[in-house]
Amino acid sequence: MAREHHHVLNALDAAKTQWYHFTAIVIAGMGFFTDAYDLFCISLVTKLLGRIYYYKEDSTTPGSLPSNVSAAVNGVAFCGTLAGQLFFGWLGDKMGRKRVYGMTLMLMVICSIASGLSFGKSPTAVMSTLCFFRFWLGFGIGGDYPLSATIMSEYANKRTRGAFIAAVFAMQGFGILAGGMIAIIISAAFKAKYTAQPYENDPAGSTVAEADYVWRIILMFGAVPAAVTYYWRMKMPETARYTALVARNAKQAASDMAKVLQVDLEAEENEKVEQSDKNNFGLFSKEFVRRHGIHLIGTTTTWFFLDIAFYSQNLFQKDIFSAIGWIPQAKTMNAIEEVYRIARAQTLIALCSTVPGYWFTVALIDVIGRFAIQLMGFFFMTVFMFALAIPYRHWTLPKNRIGFVIMYSLTFFFSNFGPNATTFVVPAEIFPARLRSTCHGISAASGKLGAMVGAFGFLYAADGIGVRNTLLILAGINFLGMMFTFLVPESKGKSLEEISGEAEEENQSDKTTIV
Repeated sequence: MAREHHHVLNALDAAKTQWYHFTAIVIAGMGFFTDAYDLFCISLVTKLLGRIYYYKEDSTTPGSLPSNVSAAVNGVAFCGTLAGQLFFGWLGDKMGRKRVYGMTLMLMVICSIASGLSFGKSPTAVMSTLCFFRFWLGFGIGGDYPLSATIMSEYANKRTRGAFIAAVFAMQGFGILAGGMIAIIISAAFKAKYTAQPYENDPAGSTVAEADYVWRIILMFGAVPAAVTYYWRMKMPETARYTALVARNAKQAASDMAKVLQVDLEAEENEKVEQSDKNNFGLFSKEFVRRHGIHLIGTTTTWFFLDIAFYSQNLFQKDIFSAIGWIPQAKTMNAIEEVYRIARAQTLIALCSTVPGYWFTVALIDVIGRFAIQLMGFFFMTVFMFALAIPYRHWTLPKNRIGFVIMYSLTFFFSNFGPNATTFVVPAEIFPARLRSTCHGISAASGKLGAMVGAFGFLYAADGIGVRNTLLILAGINFLGMMFTFLVPESKGKSLEEISGEAEEENQSDKTTIV
């Protein structure tokens, strides 16, 4: 049986890049497109929610979400994502990647629609309903992380595996971009149809009743790409690596692979292998700790530190832009105009730095390697954060605002041409097939714990110690990420089995008795 495994796995590693590889990138990537859209579109509408549901008569400034409500609305999806990554990561190793893959997408479709239908007689009721549905939306999104990464890594050949996994993750950039563009289109349409005065001229009239539809439509649109992708996900066969190495059925693996990839392989009838306990170690075993403990610490810590900085920047960039004056004061705009301005700023950042950063990684990850890209990314994120924070007052002057935006954009560029992509890629490569989805889920969940620290912590930090000191803290966090990168091995150019040690296990099982 081990010999048959080798035939199947070697055929996958040596397979030429084919049309189905790109199909798999799109199928898995559309899930990430939806993930990013759903996670980041909320930051476009939080100020609108404050105007609609927390308006105060005689106030000189528009209504805004209380700090605790804002933190909950922005961060609750991350709580669900963390839980989903752990649960579906584990389930993907137990039941198989394909059987679980459709569940996550359907959950995302249902909860995207439900988020836009949030109801209640009071602001508290509406926000509570919204948070409930966004938690379960996050739960579905969480499952997509380990499953998409694992499926793509197990389909890919070893020469271009890094680029394929990174391309799936790069769809996140298009999801962020789409969020901004959809918000621009919807807010522009409503602004043209329903004119209103700025808040300082007409506080009550600056938020037209129809503005309540704007945030709902933006949130519900996230269901569209997920629903479109569902059929194609259900058509994907189980990955050959899972079938061969976990289900231990080389014949079925060869059959499944032949359906989608042009490979010449004949598998013999099933044979059962008696494996030693040493080669069946579990996640909590001493053998796992000996072989992969340091690697898991490396993938979890680097993703944790990265997401504190990355999600702080993304979720609260509108506040930073307002602080430096790039977005006008809220009282000088009506409610829908403010959504339009915020969306335009976020789209510009995504177009000029976020999206290009992802695709630089795709182009170069199999050339210069994961380790070099991650180390370089953390280094430049640290440098640019310090460059923003130390002379912060300089950047707030009107003549220097464009410079601030450029520097801020470069931190996004090097997060995506850096650890934001590599922390996703590496955990899908370095762990054994039977634990790959689980370990990726644990690593991703650690990242989302960092995102929660960023989402909740940045809000209170910026209010309490100011944006400058908060940026200094984020620079220090990026430096820690750079240090912990040294715990993560390089996986460029190696087969999954070679990296994880499964090739050795299979060689040993050749010597066992076939029964």
